Amino acid sequence: LVLDWLKELGGIESIEQRNIMKSAKFYQAIDNSSIYRNVVEKQYRSRMNIPFLLNDPDLESEFLAQADKNGLIALKGHRSVGGMRASIYNAMPEEGVDALIQFMAEFERNH
Repeated sequence: LVLDWLKELGGIESIEQRNIMKSAKFYQAIDNSSIYRNVVEKQYRSRMNIPFLLNDPDLESEFLAQADKNGLIALKGHRSVGGMRASIYNAMPEEGVDALIQFMAEFERNH
């Protein structure tokens, strides 16, 4: 079923381009932010799991609570690393990435 779905989307090359676009858009939002940061060197960045930190760790619980209220779930980072982690696998539509970026921008404006 997954392979049929990938074919419907245009195949492996098509989904790869979608994933490149989604991750590039998300990394750009983090890199251009004054309150978020990504500490992974660009050549090692994942297209699927994107970790990011808030410059003020005291805002993390508020960020997660507000994100959850907006339907943006499972953003808490790995327990050994902390911070946040957005998983934007193949099935995550671009609209989901856009919703997270918009939420993050609003959170940034308010803080």
